[in-house]
Amino acid sequence: MGQVLAAARQFVNTPLVTLRGDPFTVAELLTVILLFAAALWFGRRSQALFGRLSKTGGGRTMSDAGVYALARILTYAAWLFAGFLSVGMLGFDLSSLSLFGGVVGVGLGLGLQSVFANFVSGGVLLLEKSLKVGDLVELPDNMVGRVHEINMRYTRVTTNDSLDVLVPNSEFVNGRVVNWTLNEQSRRVHVQFSVAYGSDKSLVQAAGMAAVNSVSGTITDVKAKVPEVWLVNMGNDGLEFELIVWVGSELVLSPARTHALLLWALHDELLARGLEIPFPQRDLHLKGGPVHVKIDS
Repeated sequence: MGQVLAAARQFVNTPLVTLRGDPFTVAELLTVILLFAAALWFGRRSQALFGRLSKTGGGRTMSDAGVYALARILTYAAWLFAGFLSVGMLGFDLSSLSLFGGVVGVGLGLGLQSVFANFVSGGVLLLEKSLKVGDLVELPDNMVGRVHEINMRYTRVTTNDSLDVLVPNSEFVNGRVVNWTLNEQSRRVHVQFSVAYGSDKSLVQAAGMAAVNSVSGTITDVKAKVPEVWLVNMGNDGLEFELIVWVGSELVLSPARTHALLLWALHDELLARGLEIPFPQRDLHLKGGPVHVKIDS
């Protein structure tokens, strides 16, 4: 047993490399690995821990987005702490910030500007809470999806078709992004439709209200958010209307499905009232001699 312990002690004290005149041993390597493993474990456990504490805090709860942001910040802090300790074990003096500045400067000079910018932008998003996990965002290319996670370098946005889009964090900080659910969970939806000329406008309005009431999740009992039917244009083929309706959070998160549900219900209500939906018509006037039309059987 004593020989085994002596061999193990000799193995962990074996120098691997020499840095700044000091040997870097196997024991120090194992310590560095344990530090980063502890930081990884702490990051994974912190979100679950804060989630439980927020739900048992005497009625004062923290939102899931707040728990996520706090856990991420603590995870980054743990990684930085492990990194500083590891650098210190390598024999570098951390009493001055000149070393850190030099490392950052070398990294930026090697073309890591975008990585560093995305890392800082991720911290800004978590602290500022202008973008939270669960928010519905619209990207510049008109792609709409929910924020699934905010990582050090990128933010993962998942569309309703389960398509994951990895967006660099700097684009959310420097670019223009539409956040549908930043402070308000309800949104106003515009559904365009038209009816033939000569239709009774009061029947059109009644059809719109009936369609809204038939779709679950629409808001009809708030004075400032009552649904309306607007006559917006007298088009070439008929009267053009817009159904204006406010919808709750469930329908906000699926805009295409919401539009389809309202349009389906509206079509049923228009048909039930005998209202004609116009289609483009063109009159063709022929001048000259007779026109012969041959029909092949």
